[in-house]
Amino acid sequence: MKKIISILFVISIILFGYTQKDILIELVKQDGPYAVLISMLMVTICVFFPVVPFTVLGGMIGALFGATEGLFISYTGAMIGTLLFFFISRYGFRDWAQSTLQKYPKVMEYQEILNRNSFIAILVARLIPIIPAPVFNAACGLSKVDWKIFFLASAIGKIPNIFIVSFAGANIIHNKWFSISLYGSYLLIISMAACFIVSKRMPKVLPEKNTK
Repeated sequence: MKKIISILFVISIILFGYTQKDILIELVKQDGPYAVLISMLMVTICVFFPVVPFTVLGGMIGALFGATEGLFISYTGAMIGTLLFFFISRYGFRDWAQSTLQKYPKVMEYQEILNRNSFIAILVARLIPIIPAPVFNAACGLSKVDWKIFFLASAIGKIPNIFIVSFAGANIIHNKWFSISLYGSYLLIISMAACFIVSKRMPKVLPEKNTK
């Protein structure tokens, strides 16, 4: 019963996000009394599946509400979605999550790292998102990581990306090129760091010598 309820819950969230995203975006743009809550809801939905790319959504929220309030809205919504995904993976449908993770062998290896050094492993994964966030949330839910450690490391690791997106969005109207350059520089730094980590972990394959 827990599996059925969890699967239906996730499907409902994704379908709701897909079918209602245009209406929700319009409600946010109108800046009505529920605009903040609707913005948080949209960010929460995007944690499960990016019905709207977070760069676009977070930038829009930053542009509408300003950098500080936009950061608070996006950050709160992201953490609510992250914890929901974690607990659903852990207690709702372990079998489904496990079969999904089989497609990512490196993620299965990462589970052992999570068990040995949970806080640092989660923090680095949040700062340098090599692994897709939904897959990573499921991996943590299936591991033996304490939920409080998962929450704390995720809460710290998500700050830079959400701050950059919110700040860039808040300034895009006044200085478009500054916002583009800021986020572009951030992506460049993250990409370089990700490439460095991947290259260090990839086994070096030496060509076989021809003995004939």
